[in-house]
Amino acid sequence: MLSSPLFLALLLPSLSWGTPVRRGMQVLESRQSAPGGYTLTGSADPDSVLTFRLALVQSDYDGLIDALYNVSTPSSAQYGQYLSAEEVEAYMTPSNEATSAVNTWLNENGVQATVLSAAGDWLSVRMPVSQANDLLDADFSVFTHPKTGKQAIRTLTYSIPTDLAGHLSLVHPTVSFPNPYGYMPIMNFSSSGFTPEADTGPCNVDAITPACLQWLYGIPTAPAKSGGNHLAVTGYIEEWPQRTDLVTFLTDYRPDINAATTWTLVTVDNGSDPQGQYDAGIEANLDIQYTIGLATDVPVTFISAGDSYYPTDDEFADLLLYTALYMLVPPSPPQVMTTSYGDDEYLISEALAISLCATYAGLGARGVSVLFASGDGGVSGLQDNECTTFIPTFPSGCPFLTSVGGTENIPETAVSFSSGGFSNYFGRPAYQNAAVSEYLAYLGDNNAGLYNPNGRAFPDVAAYAVAFEIVADNYTTGVAGTSCASPTFTSVISLLNDELLQAGRPVLGFLNPWLYSVAVPALNDITVGNNYACSDFTTGFNATVGWDPVTGLGTPNYPKLKAILGL
Repeated sequence: MLSSPLFLALLLPSLSWGTPVRRGMQVLESRQSAPGGYTLTGSADPDSVLTFRLALVQSDYDGLIDALYNVSTPSSAQYGQYLSAEEVEAYMTPSNEATSAVNTWLNENGVQATVLSAAGDWLSVRMPVSQANDLLDADFSVFTHPKTGKQAIRTLTYSIPTDLAGHLSLVHPTVSFPNPYGYMPIMNFSSSGFTPEADTGPCNVDAITPACLQWLYGIPTAPAKSGGNHLAVTGYIEEWPQRTDLVTFLTDYRPDINAATTWTLVTVDNGSDPQGQYDAGIEANLDIQYTIGLATDVPVTFISAGDSYYPTDDEFADLLLYTALYMLVPPSPPQVMTTSYGDDEYLISEALAISLCATYAGLGARGVSVLFASGDGGVSGLQDNECTTFIPTFPSGCPFLTSVGGTENIPETAVSFSSGGFSNYFGRPAYQNAAVSEYLAYLGDNNAGLYNPNGRAFPDVAAYAVAFEIVADNYTTGVAGTSCASPTFTSVISLLNDELLQAGRPVLGFLNPWLYSVAVPALNDITVGNNYACSDFTTGFNATVGWDPVTGLGTPNYPKLKAILGL
């Protein structure tokens, strides 16, 4: 749980669990069947205690989105005039009526809540299965995934009192299911491929290093100079970077950086930072080594969001929530945040996806660039799996963040595992209309019925994603995945922010309106490759001229981006 004085317990009486007070009820969320291959295997133990997150309806969601676009659209008179924590909080705070109604309902049923967010729009409550079934007209049961053995206590439908409609957005975990295969993108060694006659500079086919990426994208090696510039890396699911490995990495690959350079630690939701033997996380080491190794001398914060103590929780959604809520609070949060984790969109309920996405809108309004790896399953979602229709990933389908796909080879081509497509939950934002319409015209009737052509399209951009050399447990190893691409693109944005701050200008903030309207000529358009997946790996999307759902608008060209910004 967040250790901030803003996250205080509601002043509700401490009452014992009792029989719910009966009211008229209406269904809030439901599913016809369990997703992702889960099967019902029995009733949940009525005495098992569950931890629920309640999302209250924000007082002015539309106002928040309008404010986000006003400060993020280059043609706006308010461009770069980012909001304070208090100003964002005012949009997100529920009405007094909503807060009172939900509190009264919990109070009369003997449930004590804890406020999770500064705005008061997220609460946490604990209760046994028996009470949850009564209170929510639910049937919490044990669902098991036969291939992995993953179990979750969930219900396929639940209800709330009719008088809470319009006040309570969702209760979680209920109809959202955890990913049975975990949340980390595929991480393994994968060689790249170089065209024999191509200029490859310092790049090696089997070992992509900071020097290679600096050459490939024109990333400067000079130290950042602005004292107010910061970068955040998120770490989930027992993934921790190791300081000794970072020393070795910097000594070997960035000897011009002080080998004592390290990260600042922040822990949320029982997060930790063990530094013992065999504690090294491949993902965490990758993210830390390549942000510190590319964004020279930009201070990096590692946000360690720990495993929940309660195995019935949906840990990924909780970790996304806790991390975003932490980032919303500081007067000056890190201006860029990269995350190398995701989920298949259909496992998350639409209501939960929308509520989590709203937190990223709040971060964007505060001037934070939020970047996520798009996933490593091509059109089959987070990871390779059999599918009959294309599976979008979450949070990449959220329109208020920047999704990063992957490339390989020199010259660059799309890497086949780069997840991309169209959300089934979020409509296409206006900033994408022109670029995506061109792609849909190119696509024609191909893949018709396999995707939602009206959905928010992703990824937005891309970067190299194979054969990254890292140090883990004092050994050098190679890794691949869009989780290589996100920290790379994030480092580029952080260095551009540094130059903007030195010039007395605001940072880039929510990137997408700028990317699609101004930055396109400064990106390397990737026109070769595809992300075919689903069963026989013969169906998917192709890279082409302009935006495409494999590599987005393309990969960064630092000198051109700097020039477009007038730096």
